[in-house]
Amino acid sequence: MQVDIVTAFPGCFAGVFDESMLKIAQEKGLLQLRITDLRDYSADKHRRVDDAPYGGGAGMVMRAEPFFLAVEALGVKTDDPGARVVLLTPGGMLFNQVKARELSNLEHLVLLCGHYEGIDERVTLHLADERLSIGDFVLTGGEIPAMVVVDATARLIPGLLSDSSLAEESFTDGMLEYPQYTRPADFRGMEVPEVLLSGNHGEIKKWRYQQSLERTQQIRPDLFAKLPSSST
Repeated sequence: MQVDIVTAFPGCFAGVFDESMLKIAQEKGLLQLRITDLRDYSADKHRRVDDAPYGGGAGMVMRAEPFFLAVEALGVKTDDPGARVVLLTPGGMLFNQVKARELSNLEHLVLLCGHYEGIDERVTLHLADERLSIGDFVLTGGEIPAMVVVDATARLIPGLLSDSSLAEESFTDGMLEYPQYTRPADFRGMEVPEVLLSGNHGEIKKWRYQQSLERTQQIRPDLFAKLPSSST
């Protein structure tokens, strides 16, 4: 999978992709990451990529031209079903595990990082295939959301993690994951639930399911409400 990130602040990504599973994915040849400096495609002698908004208003708006030139230089084919250009913006659809799995099946993913007051709407209408947001809040720019999308997506690329590891994660079956414990069995009087030490895999499975159900109901009632009646 090829992932290109187009940003006016490439320094934000220094070191982020050189650790943990993202590093392993690259070493295995499952993931190729490339950071494109948007300012390299600015026609301005000072390499500016923003300007004042038409109609007035506070802040600056990122210009359309650098984004179009950058994506064209990356060789993205608009009619390629295995490629997608995604604009990261608070005004996008909420990014979730289902979307991460969908993106993990692509061959080429291009992430456009917004900044300042926003991006010229022509990027949204005529360049990006879709818009994504990582939550109902506003960040300084799209760089941190890009990191989130890459991390959540890359770990789902076939061959990186085992199927068993992915099968029991939060959101896989619409619920939050059950509690996890490891040694020691008793830490400062805080004991591991007895069922996990019993060796009875049938009872452990039941306990974990019930814990997931209760945790989802308590912490994410919105998810719990979407579960089929047979699950609850």
